[in-house]
Amino acid sequence: MELKIYLNGKLVNASEAKISVYDHGLLYGDGVFEGIRSYGGLVFKLNDHIDRLFESAHTLMLTIPLTRQQLAQAVIKTLQANKLKDAYIRLVVTRGPGDLGLDPRKCKKATLFIIADKIVLYPEEVYREGMKIVTVPTPRNLPEALNPQIKSLNYLNNILAKIEAINAGVPEALMLSAHGYVAECTGDNIFIVRDGALLTPPPYAGLLKGITRACVMDLARKMKMPVREEMMTRHDLYNADECFLTGTAAEIAPIVKIDGRAIADEKPGKWTLKLMQAFHKATRLDGVRYRV
Repeated sequence: MELKIYLNGKLVNASEAKISVYDHGLLYGDGVFEGIRSYGGLVFKLNDHIDRLFESAHTLMLTIPLTRQQLAQAVIKTLQANKLKDAYIRLVVTRGPGDLGLDPRKCKKATLFIIADKIVLYPEEVYREGMKIVTVPTPRNLPEALNPQIKSLNYLNNILAKIEAINAGVPEALMLSAHGYVAECTGDNIFIVRDGALLTPPPYAGLLKGITRACVMDLARKMKMPVREEMMTRHDLYNADECFLTGTAAEIAPIVKIDGRAIADEKPGKWTLKLMQAFHKATRLDGVRYRV
């Protein structure tokens, strides 16, 4: 069965889902998006994702053509149309079709589409054995120039870093701020465990405040684990007791080597494994349920 795509209020076949070549989302990356997961008929943290989408759009002065409730219903409708209980959902709002100039006023109506499909970001052995990553030369965008809390369609900064990781033979890249502090990876937030505490860079380091990031911090607090946001250097990462990434698609992925330096015993750590287990339980409890 061909996948159905929600496009501007209608469900259409994937092969027929088309937008204008004059759409400013395509021409300029002018738009916002969210990546969302469903697990066993529950859309995990759906309302949190929709709230963040509206915040990003508000900053861009981009009007989303649906209410929050209507958008949630459209996500459910797309999942049901594709008979998917476990899925990755890409929710996209662009400025819409205009002309070849930058002026957003030329775009009279936003384009909205929803894709529900499967995704496997990393192979299963990454979660059992851990991942190797490298620091890349491309720094994160200056947060003063482009606020990282705007989850925009322009991911070129991240893509350049991803290319550098691929060229280095690893699946993910560590990105630093312009001042050399740890920011995030190309599509994931980063954490370390040190002396029994969970540490992660603060938002002003130039990172997106991930939904999974927030969930993991809450889970750690429930385990009575100290949680702190701190500016970190690569030295802090190299000498951590544990390290892992978080993201909607990645979930929690252990990191066992950075820039050729082994993290502790080069195995997924005990706290990482505990948080992975707790996170998998949370994905079945916190969200919006639907039937297929």
